[in-house]
Amino acid sequence: MQQTFRLVIDCPDQVGLVAAVSQFLASHNATIIEASHHTDQQTGRFFMRHEIRADSLPLSLEAFRGLFEPIARQYDMHWRLTDSHQKQKVALLASKESHCLNDLLHRWHTHELHCDIPCIIANHPHLQQFADWYDIPFHWVDFEALGKQQAFADIQKLLNHYHVDLTVLARFMQILPDTLCTELAGKAINIHHSFLPSFAGARPYQQAYERGVKLIGATCHYVTSDLDEGPIIEQEVMRISHSDTAADMVRKGKNCEKQALANGVRYHLEDRVIIHQHKTVVFA
Repeated sequence: MQQTFRLVIDCPDQVGLVAAVSQFLASHNATIIEASHHTDQQTGRFFMRHEIRADSLPLSLEAFRGLFEPIARQYDMHWRLTDSHQKQKVALLASKESHCLNDLLHRWHTHELHCDIPCIIANHPHLQQFADWYDIPFHWVDFEALGKQQAFADIQKLLNHYHVDLTVLARFMQILPDTLCTELAGKAINIHHSFLPSFAGARPYQQAYERGVKLIGATCHYVTSDLDEGPIIEQEVMRISHSDTAADMVRKGKNCEKQALANGVRYHLEDRVIIHQHKTVVFA
């Protein structure tokens, strides 16, 4: 994969901003292979993502950061610069259902997801078979034996031990405590098996079936202390008909869950997501 630097900017919209960034890149002979801009008219915020060929620059990542810092201060930027060759460490958390976990593992194994997976953490021991297949360390956290407080303390220790950059709840059916949500803000992704905010809570597909819906879906979002209300990254939808049973909805819904979660994780890994208040800007 071609090495690139990703420059992501969030700042007040103002005259001369794009010109200043473009002039800086041109002065260092940067080759831009992808450029995305967006202005939020309501809040007056400007968002930018540039992907730059690393071999076109006579600068290291750190040198680039140092030279760009004065421009960032001038325009009051929240910004980051990342190297596509530096893989993020992604921990996968799962419960009884394995379809999202297995899908992410397959996409990682086939290099669709450019990351490292240092561990899989689950509250059901049978999921170890998938970790063993991919030769990934597996940790079973027994919530019943430990109690929720100790179980989450153990999970937090594991995330710190593996220096995890991103935590993915691949149908992990435990509610994270507020303290952990705060620590993982912007660094934890969940998949919800309904098209939020409709049919939240237990048995969403049965609820959808009873209401006779024509579309079902899944929502991939960042984890916050407000359950299933974090900034939405991606949603997937599928049309159904009166002939579909509740079981059909579950089967089709699983495909939505897998696709939405995989896309959301990929967008995050590729620095395509900017969190803005309670929503996101996604340069997909």
